[in-house]
Amino acid sequence: MANQINIKNKKAGFEFFLLEVFSAGIQLSGTEIKSVRDGKANITDAYCLFVGEEMFVKNMHIAEYTYGTYNNHEPKRDRKLLLTRRELKKLLVKTKEKGLTLIPTRFYINDKGLAKLEIALAKGKKLYDKRETLKTKDSKREIDRSKAD
Repeated sequence: MANQINIKNKKAGFEFFLLEVFSAGIQLSGTEIKSVRDGKANITDAYCLFVGEEMFVKNMHIAEYTYGTYNNHEPKRDRKLLLTRRELKKLLVKTKEKGLTLIPTRFYINDKGLAKLEIALAKGKKLYDKRETLKTKDSKREIDRSKAD
């Protein structure tokens, strides 16, 4: 496909330690996928949770489709994630552990034209961890600058 949609959650790498990454399908309505193909989606504040044995993504914003009629979708509705039963069981066990959560890191459309959501099993960073991340990023930037000169 010529249309490359790749929406990233840049805040995720700063706020969390990303332990494992999974690729999940997402159940969208007709106007939602059209809006996504226009690039009007935001996953910055989104998170995943289990309802029974199914996983949903909450707080993911997909703007209303401009040319949609009365059947337009709600921008922040809960959307079901499509994973294998084995992956769902594994994630359910892992999220029961203290401090682990599931967050979306990337939203994209694959080669077949299907919408996929990359989710990561993550552990929250403390303030000192965030400072350490900034220090390493700054030092790496300085090293790259000195090499360029």
